[in-house]
Parts: sequence; structure tokens; C-alpha cells
Amino acid sequence: MAGPDLRSPDAIARAIDEAVAHYQQGRLDDADRICTRVLKAAPDWFDALHLAGLVKLDAGKAAVAQALLGKALKLNPGSAQVLANYGRALLALNRDDEALATVDKALLLAPDSFDAVNIRGHVLLKLNRAGEAIAAFERVLALEPRFLGARANLGNALAQLGRFEEALAQYDALLAAHPGHPEIMVNRGSALAGLSRLQEALAAYDAAIALRPGYGKARIGRGATLAALNRHQDALAEYATALAADKNNADLQHNEALSLLTLGDYKRGFPKYEARWQRPGMTRRRSFGKPLWLGEYPLARKTILVHAEQGLGDVIQFARYAPQLARGGARVVMEVQRELVALLSRLEGVAGVVGRGDALPAYDVHCPVGSLPLALRTDVATIPANVPYLAATDARIAKWRERIGQLPSPRIAIAWSGSADHANDRNRSIAVERLSPLLAGQGSFISIQRELRAGDAEAMARLPQVTHVGDALADFDDTAAVLALADRVISVDTSVVHLAGAMARPVWVLLPFQPDWRWLLDRGDSPWYPSARLFRQPKPGDWESVIAQVGEALQRGIA
Repeated sequence: MAGPDLRSPDAIARAIDEAVAHYQQGRLDDADRICTRVLKAAPDWFDALHLAGLVKLDAGKAAVAQALLGKALKLNPGSAQVLANYGRALLALNRDDEALATVDKALLLAPDSFDAVNIRGHVLLKLNRAGEAIAAFERVLALEPRFLGARANLGNALAQLGRFEEALAQYDALLAAHPGHPEIMVNRGSALAGLSRLQEALAAYDAAIALRPGYGKARIGRGATLAALNRHQDALAEYATALAADKNNADLQHNEALSLLTLGDYKRGFPKYEARWQRPGMTRRRSFGKPLWLGEYPLARKTILVHAEQGLGDVIQFARYAPQLARGGARVVMEVQRELVALLSRLEGVAGVVGRGDALPAYDVHCPVGSLPLALRTDVATIPANVPYLAATDARIAKWRERIGQLPSPRIAIAWSGSADHANDRNRSIAVERLSPLLAGQGSFISIQRELRAGDAEAMARLPQVTHVGDALADFDDTAAVLALADRVISVDTSVVHLAGAMARPVWVLLPFQPDWRWLLDRGDSPWYPSARLFRQPKPGDWESVIAQVGEALQRGIA
């Protein structure tokens, strides 16, 4: 049947009103058909372009929406509403900085625009600017207290900052009003997991799955919670169920890889670990304009660029592969964090090391450090653990000998926290005060903690047996010298552990209940570092037991 005659402005206005009604009632196809007819008759009709853009945006067609909204903005650049929705389209296209700038333009025109403030909160949350996102969502709720979406996003922003109790309160308030809301139930599960209330988290995910059996996000959360309980086989079963419905989900593949690696199944785990590059919000693998090498062919007479991708500890751990590459005939050059350049320049088999951001030397192929175990077909039995492969220089040891050598024996280097930006920091790092029972024992304790957190300095002032040198460590060559002069290293899971292990120094590692994959499960040693001894939490959050075990072992060793 032919559509209405759209030759007059009044007819077009009536058609737009009808399309708006369809849109508001969720009938996107009907709204889209009317907008298409209007734009065929009047290609520059502003309201039709705007509404068509909204329809496409809600239908998940962000690129088409952006084009339509862009045409509307050319007709009326001063429309705060269109600017806000244009920002929303840019956000959907992962053009986050442009989205923020566009929404800010909308707010200059209309400071109380509900949509613009709400979209700004979404952009800030995606940009990991959670503190600002909280302010935005609180502003949304001030403008419209009944808008439940803002309360959910406020909870998400609080959770992003690790304020899980506050986030949980937001989710519970929402569920009290809407008890059958699977998305909020999943968010509740995530907050509970953040609080290490893992059994409650499982119950929340189970409730979400009961409401929506095919809910992939709930399956991911449930699997991650099972992994946090070290029930990795159960986690793998959960991931398999979810992957059957969503085989290209990179988060699922990555989580599956971590469980396999934790179980020591490197043959299956390392290939799946490559999914880390496709995870939403993660940095994409750099192309360099040269081929990526993952072990497909020999590298004789070729130069390979091995480059840092994650933390300092990862680089130190996987630098062990450079000699193996060199023995295979490759010329190895490395690009690493600047504080590692001098240390790794002395690594056997390395022809050159540059700092990240410096001009790169000539090379034929490249490989991220975290992909080297895959490229070199590593399993637990074939980990190249020929330590030491890193060492301090005589000059740096001489620099530190007077300060460290005068301390009473045994001299024990300690570190209690890693990077605050680490995804698992809340589980792996502790406050220095929690080490007090250990530090009351015999010996000298040398703090090599480079970044002090709130309260650390005051706590150390109450621990006269601790000598703090962390603020005087210029780079990892300094740290290596202090470790060489210490009798033992005791640390949580951070880069210090990897350096000590690579130097074959005696190192005791304090591990959370769910360890990073490289420490495997149920063993007190490490195939990566023969000089390491592992002390594991017997239950989530139980650092007291770990510190007591270390203290007893230390006193036995001194005796």
C-alpha cells in the first residue's frame, strides 16, 4: 500500500509525529519506514534526519546513525539534543574523546540537558574517569530522580573505583524496586566478587541466569567467580557453555585461557591467551608495519623485535626467551619500559635495547613478550628456567654496599604492593602494617617499595627495624644491586619477585588465594623461578595465615 502524500510541510510534520509515536513505543521498524519516506521526499528535513539517526542508533547501526545525525547538525549546529545524540553515536563507534568533546558542546548550549549529562557520564565511565562519571550520574539523578539507568551506572562507576560497598547499595536499591532485572543482578554479582563474597556472587549470577538463561555476561561473571574460588575446571565448563552461544567473545576466550594456564595446560592456554588483544577496552596489538612472528618459521639470519606489552614483571619473566631466540640464529632487539633498558641490555643474546617511545632499530619481524611462550611452544616441563639470566653490575653493588652491608644479618628486602592500576591489585597488594608480625622478628628489613601509598610512610616510622631505600632506587639496576646484597627477598606478587627470581636470589612470594596464572596451583615452588618459594592464602583474603607461615619459616631459617 502506498504511503501518505508527503508533498506538503503539514503532511511531513504529521508523518514525523507518527514516527515519533512508533519510536517511543519501541516500534523501530515502523519509525524507520516513515523516516525513509520523509527523507526521500525531503532529504534535508531536520527532524526526520534526527529521528532516523536515533532509530539507527537504537538498532545498533552506529555508523549510519552518525552519518544521519551529522547531516542534521549541518542544518542546525546549535541543537544541543542532536549534539548529545551525535556524541552517543561516536561513543558507540569507540571514538570516545570525540564523543566527550561533542557532548561538552551540547552542555555549553544546554547545561541542564538530561540526555547530554547522561551520555557524558557514559563516556567518562568508558574512559576510566570514574570519579567524574559519578558526578555526572549524580547530576542526572538530581535532574530526574526516577531514572534507574543513572543509578545503575552510578553503581558501575563506584565499582570501577573499587568502592564496592557503595556500588552494592545502589544495586540493592534498584533490585528492591525491580527484582527481576538480570543486568542489575549481574552487576550485584560483580560487586560481591569485588568484596570477596564469592558464594554470594555465585548466587547473584545464578539468579541472573535463571531470569535469562542465555545471558553471556552472567556466564562470564559466574565463570570468573568460580576461577576466583580456584574451581577452574568448573569455570572452564561455564566458559564452554557461554562460548557455544558466543564463540567470538574475546572476554570469554581470555578468561578460558587464564584458567587453562593456571591449571598448567599451556598447550591449549597460550594460543587462547592471544584473545587478550581483542578484548573490549584493551590496547590493540601494535602492527609496526612488519610481520608478527608467533613461531611459524625459523628466524635464522632475521632480526626480531621483542616488545613490552603489559607490566614490568611480564617483561622480566619473558626476557628469558631472548637467549633461546639467539641460539636459533635470530638477532634479538628489544623495546621495553625505560627503567628496564640498562638491566636488559646485559641479557645474553640481546643485540640492543631501546626505551618505549625511542626510535626503533631495523628489524624483520616482531613479537610481544607475552606471546613468546606460544611462539616457542612452551609447556610446564620445557620452561627455560636457566637462572640467573639477569644480574646487578659491580658498579651499582659498590654504590649500595655501604648502606646495605652495614645492616645486621639476615638482610631481608621487602615489598608489599604493586602497581595500583593492576586489575588484581586489591587482592595481591597489602598495607605495610599487615607485615608487622613478620617485621618484629630478627634481622634487618629493607623496604624496596618505590611507590608508597597513603599511610605507608607513617606506618614505617613506627617500624624502626625497616630501612626504606625505595625512594632512592633510580631504576631496576639499583633494585638489582640491593637484591644482590640482601640475603632474602619477601614480596607480594609484583615485579620485584620476577627480578629476584631472574637473578636466582632466594625469594618468598606472598600469594592471594586466586594466584596469577604463572604461579599455578597447589605447589610451593615455581617452574619459572627455581629460587622462589610460594606462600598461598588458604582462603580468600587471609593474609594473616600467609604472614604467620612466612614468619615461622623465617625464624626457622635464622635458627
